Amino acid sequence: MGFDKEASSSSQTLKPLPREDTPLLGKPRPLSSQAKTFANVFIAIVGAGVLGLPYAFKRIGWLTSLLMLLSVAALTYHCMMRVVITRRKLESVDGFSKIASFGDLGFAVCGSMGRMVVDIMMVLSQAGFCVGYLIYIGNTMAKLFNSGSDRRVAAYLSSKIWGLSAKSFYIWGSLPFQLGLNSIKTLTHLAPLSIFADIVDLGAMGVVMIDDVGIIWKNRAEVQAFGGLSVFFYGMGVAVYAFEGIGMALPLESEMKDKSKFGKILAIAMAFIALMYAGFGLLGYLAFGENTRDIITANMGKGLISTMVQLGLCINLFFTFPLMMHPVYEIVERRFWGGRYCIWLRWLLVLVVVFIALLVPNFGDFLSLVGSSVCCGLGFVLPSLFHFLVCKEEMSWKGWSVDVGIIVLGVVLGISGTWYALVEIFSTKGI
Repeated sequence: MGFDKEASSSSQTLKPLPREDTPLLGKPRPLSSQAKTFANVFIAIVGAGVLGLPYAFKRIGWLTSLLMLLSVAALTYHCMMRVVITRRKLESVDGFSKIASFGDLGFAVCGSMGRMVVDIMMVLSQAGFCVGYLIYIGNTMAKLFNSGSDRRVAAYLSSKIWGLSAKSFYIWGSLPFQLGLNSIKTLTHLAPLSIFADIVDLGAMGVVMIDDVGIIWKNRAEVQAFGGLSVFFYGMGVAVYAFEGIGMALPLESEMKDKSKFGKILAIAMAFIALMYAGFGLLGYLAFGENTRDIITANMGKGLISTMVQLGLCINLFFTFPLMMHPVYEIVERRFWGGRYCIWLRWLLVLVVVFIALLVPNFGDFLSLVGSSVCCGLGFVLPSLFHFLVCKEEMSWKGWSVDVGIIVLGVVLGISGTWYALVEIFSTKGI
């Protein structure tokens, strides 16, 4: 299939083919200050996964969820720093060229196989995010325009438009527009939408949290502190999904002016995000209790502000879709089309994402599936494995134990969480 040939030559040619680390605007950007690096870390990590956190709190209990979020945040920080340390170690050795991306690091450590594994996981994670976006758009639009006065989930998921379920209708309706947006060769014109996306995310979170506080003030719902062991893996998948951002660790560190401060800034940013996630998830669960839905915005009433927030999030995710799919196109076109632009490959990938979104009914269950099946491997197993292979000669038995322990933990969580998420999706409430 040409994997080995491509991977061995991609870092040695005078004009390298487009890769997953190709800059959005095609030119070097100025180095970032500490404040800008903090903002970039925030933007790279915070996304639509936060909308499923209150539902995860409902499933596994509020105290279990808080402990889990803080643990996943600490583990994610540790693994991101492992990636940075591994690159620094390799670049200090003669014969290693500049390592710009996670895929480059995989190639430097494990050769063509390392790059291929990273590429596959990056494709699955990015495409998985986009499937989640379409599920949210379809369910939210159906709730807003096809549920009438009945706010029950079954009311809008069972409604029909031209013989299709309302969710399917809105997802199919977005397809022609997504084909057009995803046909754009460069992200130059789409890159500013990432700023809009984060503004909408923060605004929506603020409105939802204010709404939650008002409901809690009037009548706090009954909640539980702990859930069962089986749902623990479900919650872990959602938490890992919400913190996924390992692919941005190396580019963010490269762009920082004072690289010695990167670890400190990353730690502060991860702590801030963890506290924000904890507050958002806890308030949502305290407000709605057992009635908390897989997408917290589905719990909002039928007012103007509620409608604007939900429509704003739909528009945000609609335009974020091509941005998140761009790394997928770079990897697939590099491996199967010589790094050249291929519109039919892009359209085929969009169709695959649409079909999967049509088959998966529940936003929260799909977050858990992607977080467990892909993000555990990408965020925990590979960083620790690469660090172990490069630095094992210099590590003490304690360092060995930490790396091996995280690898084993990532594999166990990945397998268990994937199994549980699939059982949930294919159960009687699913397909």
